[in-house]
Amino acid sequence: MDKLLIRGGRPLRGEIRISGAKNAALPELCAALLTDEPVTLQNIPRLQDVATMLKLIRNMGAKAEFSNDGTVVIDSKELHFPEAPYEMVKTMRASVLALGPLLARFGEATVSLPGGCAIGARPVDQHIKGLQKMGAEIVIEHGYMIARLPAGQKRLKGAHIRTDMITVTGTENFMMAAALAEGETILENPAQEPEITDLGDMLNAMGAKVEGHGTGRIRIVGVEKLRGATHKVVADRIECGTFLCAVAATGGDVVLKDGRADHLGAVIDLLRAAGAEVEPRKDGIRVSADKRLEAQSFRTTEYPGFPTDMQAQFMALNCIAEGDSKITETIFENRFMHVSELMRMGARIDVDGKVAVTHGAEKLSGAMVMATDLRASASLVIAGLVADGETLVDRIYHLDRGYEQMENKLRVLGADIERVK
Repeated sequence: MDKLLIRGGRPLRGEIRISGAKNAALPELCAALLTDEPVTLQNIPRLQDVATMLKLIRNMGAKAEFSNDGTVVIDSKELHFPEAPYEMVKTMRASVLALGPLLARFGEATVSLPGGCAIGARPVDQHIKGLQKMGAEIVIEHGYMIARLPAGQKRLKGAHIRTDMITVTGTENFMMAAALAEGETILENPAQEPEITDLGDMLNAMGAKVEGHGTGRIRIVGVEKLRGATHKVVADRIECGTFLCAVAATGGDVVLKDGRADHLGAVIDLLRAAGAEVEPRKDGIRVSADKRLEAQSFRTTEYPGFPTDMQAQFMALNCIAEGDSKITETIFENRFMHVSELMRMGARIDVDGKVAVTHGAEKLSGAMVMATDLRASASLVIAGLVADGETLVDRIYHLDRGYEQMENKLRVLGADIERVK
């Protein structure tokens, strides 16, 4: 099992490019199943979750070619097996995104229920309720969601869908299903993340009629057939935010090429309040810090609020900042598992339910630590970059699920970091 060995104390300086967004690439790979014509997706990151999704698509009978330049060409004309089996998707909850496209195009789909998630429950009941409103018959048997259209019905029906909670993957599933449905679908209370906007842009390039994606009300008018298209995946705002925190924490100066400041307003506002300089540029974002930062309190919430996927990374920054901070996690119930590992490195953190209070330490000390989930991994890397001595981060397969060659990018910026077996 791979580990990361980090020798801390070096400011990050230089320039790197932000990769395509994992959370946009995964639904867009599934959206390619909506047509029997080839779809070309550019700027796809090489991540474990992407590899799993491509393996799933190929298992269904589609062709998927991944070029060295990050381009994937998907041809699902010969797709004949509309099923996502458990053994192929047990490590990736995004497999539920295959449900809407397969049901819309083939009138049936069998998708394994997602397995357990370390950071908390991610119920799929919202997906099921929404697709049922569109006319699907869905049963759960032997750990699978089995969906089909009623006898004699050829297409899903447009519907007015308002979810009980904001769900990103649910919104994406409804958008993809509605693109081929009969009539108009209105999504009330949808997710508004940039990845939703990007998916809507891709669907429109394929001939769909999607309006309002990225706002609080999405309207989709179904069409009978979608065509092939070429689409470039949006830059990963969470990877960008992670590097923003890492640079600020180490007192560095870095240009993040392709970074989108307009997708990171809440994170950038906090970094500036902490004392970092963040400058949006035409080609990306420049971030720098030349003094000890001031700890900042925040509360995670849906976009455009502070993202739960940035909570752990900003906590790592707060651990070595001046003063105390109060961090409230409102999205997932188990997303403070990195706290005990940060405390092994000398961080001072008190946790009470959904609230964590950090007390800024002058320094952290390197230690052996263990990653518990994707973003927790990133927080431990940031802590290792600023700590005295050596930090060994175990279980970095979590990191590989969402960050493309993170250690290589950090080395380019001057970090002393290496992957060890």
